[in-house]
Amino acid sequence: MKKIEFSKEEKAEIVSRILAYFDRELDPIGALPAEFLLDFFVEEIGPYVYNRGLRDAQAALLKRMEDMAEDIHLLEREEKILAP
Repeated sequence: MKKIEFSKEEKAEIVSRILAYFDRELDPIGALPAEFLLDFFVEEIGPYVYNRGLRDAQAALLKRMEDMAEDIHLLEREEKILAP
């Protein structure tokens, strides 16, 4: 599986959100511990979240394919049977 990576800007935004969460809900932490926490979550929990997203996308795609098959069926015309 390909490693989950973020751009510098994305990582800075996520770390900022982690810092804000800790300030609001827990004891404040520094930027470096917040980065380590992000790395931990990405490595340990990221695959579960990523795989859930893939399963949700697959289910949505299958539903749309079923809807399309039904729509195509509704477009079919009655065929007349020719006498031999």
